[in-house]
Amino acid sequence: MTLAITPGTTTAVPAVVGADLRVPLVTGERVTYANLDHAASAPCLQEVRDAVDELLPWYASVHRGAGFASQVSTRVYEQARDRIRRFVGAHSSDAVVFTRNTTDSLNLLARSVPKNTAVVLFDSEHHAALLPWRGPNVQRVPAPSSSGAAVVALDRALAAAPVGPRLVIVTGASNVTGELWPVAELAKVARRHGARIALDAAQLAPHRPINARELGVDYIAFSGHKIYAPFGAGVLVGRADWLQQAQPYLVGGGATSKVTDHGDRLGVAWSAVPERHEAGSPNVVGVHALAAACEILSRHWEQTVAHEQELLTRLQNGLRTIPGFRELAILTDADKVGVVSFTISGFDAGFLAAALSAEYGIGVRDGAFCAHVIVGRLVKQVGSHEERAVRASIGLGTTPEHVDRLVAALRTLVTEGPKWTYAQRDGRWVPQDDNRTLPPFLA
Repeated sequence: MTLAITPGTTTAVPAVVGADLRVPLVTGERVTYANLDHAASAPCLQEVRDAVDELLPWYASVHRGAGFASQVSTRVYEQARDRIRRFVGAHSSDAVVFTRNTTDSLNLLARSVPKNTAVVLFDSEHHAALLPWRGPNVQRVPAPSSSGAAVVALDRALAAAPVGPRLVIVTGASNVTGELWPVAELAKVARRHGARIALDAAQLAPHRPINARELGVDYIAFSGHKIYAPFGAGVLVGRADWLQQAQPYLVGGGATSKVTDHGDRLGVAWSAVPERHEAGSPNVVGVHALAAACEILSRHWEQTVAHEQELLTRLQNGLRTIPGFRELAILTDADKVGVVSFTISGFDAGFLAAALSAEYGIGVRDGAFCAHVIVGRLVKQVGSHEERAVRASIGLGTTPEHVDRLVAALRTLVTEGPKWTYAQRDGRWVPQDDNRTLPPFLA
């Protein structure tokens, strides 16, 4: 077991790869990297890397291989379904389909719903949940201002939805604001109207326990790269019937149980779920890493939540002392995971992100975070004329020093200005005369 005591706290949390990474500054110095961009992609857990290293000598193609290594890899791949099913508290009958990421999972679900399904979702969703649903039966509900308002709005939307199959899409935790949505309450409303509900858990899964049965959700999608297993795997967990009735999401080897030649056409018998939607050679290593991360986090939820909440409070309190700081918020009454998006009056978000990186070794995200509709609305609410914001996000690799460095750096940038000269290139702010060298493996 690899745990790390975060400097400045007493909380032991699972250790991440790259915690001691040092990066160059434009001033010629090198500093320990302050990764405050966990919401985009989280670093790899050390225990996940160890699990991958343990598997690699045994890696082989799965399912139909007679070789012993193939049998080992097949066992690893299939056992991962049960490990992930336990992680999200799913029913034993629920399908576990491996994908590339949350986006892939939600697009798979969108391809699998029955024809003329009425889909209801809030327009505050990430593009992965917002864009796959098209057509006259899709109802986008304006983002509510509170958890209670969300429940009321969904109730009204479903009452007006066409008769027939219905599906609600909801995020667990906003990737823009970190706010926790009232998933269980929304699921009760969905059930009352005969609707199914799909949970985008990309930002929720790394930060809070999930129990599908207690929440009352029918589908859950999340990504390995958000949950400290950045090896290219994601997953869709949920009821098997719609998935079984749908044409394969991709076609090819593995999705077929038999192909026959009828001269002018091919006869195809598709495999059952989950293989039906897993055409091609699967990402055994990524799936194993994803399952390992799920089990590691499951053992350390108390420490993880305490660590992140302590740092979130520190971050919010510090940022509120910055002149011109305005935090973005959707649900005014919701708890949060470690995500804070904000603007600073008079400063371009892209410029702030570039200067934080170049002069202070801090990684944050700037832009609209693949949620253009809601970010555009929220920045206007706080008085900004831009459609961009800065996002700082906390995870297991974050320390109090990282948070304090961000707050101090922003205060200096706002009150004293940058130490370096910056220019816009291809729509992005970059430091001029940037002599920082790339790592040797890129030379």
